Amino acid sequence: MVVDGQLPASLLQAAQVLAAGGLVGFPTETVYGLGADAASDAAVAGIFAAKGRPADHPLIVHVADIGGVDHFAVDVPVFAQKLMQAFWPGPLTVILPRRPGVAGGAAGGQDSIGLRCPAHPVAHALLAACAAASPPVHGLAGPSANKFGRVSPTTAAHVQAEFGDALLVLDGGPCRVGIESTIIDCTRGAPVLLRPGMLSRAQVEAACGQPVRGAGEAGGDAPRASGTLESHYAPNARVRMMDARALQTALDLLGHEAAHIAIYSRAILQTRSARVLRRRMPDDAAEAARQLFAVLREFDAQGVRLIWVETPPGEPEWEGVRDRLQRASAG
Repeated sequence: MVVDGQLPASLLQAAQVLAAGGLVGFPTETVYGLGADAASDAAVAGIFAAKGRPADHPLIVHVADIGGVDHFAVDVPVFAQKLMQAFWPGPLTVILPRRPGVAGGAAGGQDSIGLRCPAHPVAHALLAACAAASPPVHGLAGPSANKFGRVSPTTAAHVQAEFGDALLVLDGGPCRVGIESTIIDCTRGAPVLLRPGMLSRAQVEAACGQPVRGAGEAGGDAPRASGTLESHYAPNARVRMMDARALQTALDLLGHEAAHIAIYSRAILQTRSARVLRRRMPDDAAEAARQLFAVLREFDAQGVRLIWVETPPGEPEWEGVRDRLQRASAG
């Protein structure tokens, strides 16, 4: 059931469902989340079951503000505090040492936990309503509200299409960022990028005053984190990335026989087949991220079998979009 996420009655209803151990779909600025009480392993198990997600694959916990970190984490390094002060509320997840005995299920059994403060006003209002509920809910485990490994949702309608009318979904409109948060591991003495998003490495480095390392160059064992599997974010159709020249060559070779194919490119390509769907990828990285998952879902709904995507530019601002497309095409 989709309800207006701005209405106090809807927020109260959602908070009551969460306090009782249920699940709620809710908007953030990145993608829609499937929320449960992060401190309740039984409630969190409902997320894993609904998504078909392995129980050892950790979830990101959403908190209302920096003050909510102390409930879930200990020994927060100074550079992590600087990152939270710079980018919260916003599309940044920090992985911190987990407070013993708290949110073990949401952490996938690890001694670390991923925390984020979302910027969406409905998410903030929901977190406040949860804190005031009886019993109080101090944070929401909230992975993307879709089946595991599939395309993330950026509208309430996407969530309902995944889970049906039985799930209460707060409608906060289309997500303005459109891809998931940047994840920075803060458990190894220096910031380590585990998943790119729309925050660039340069922005993160400027905020914390330290170089950001890649997961493979940081040393030590990287904690498991959301959205870092090789194959992820995949539509039903097979995704393939090519440069513009390869795309045009493939279309020329198929000629009038091209069918069941969708093209998402910045270049203007020519095809002799009326059965090829085409959408233009924006030249702006932020706009491309905002519409990416919705476009993949639209192509799936049209029944295409192949989605050919022009490889995004190599500039830093495109890193998050490249990452999502690489994982979508890995399967």
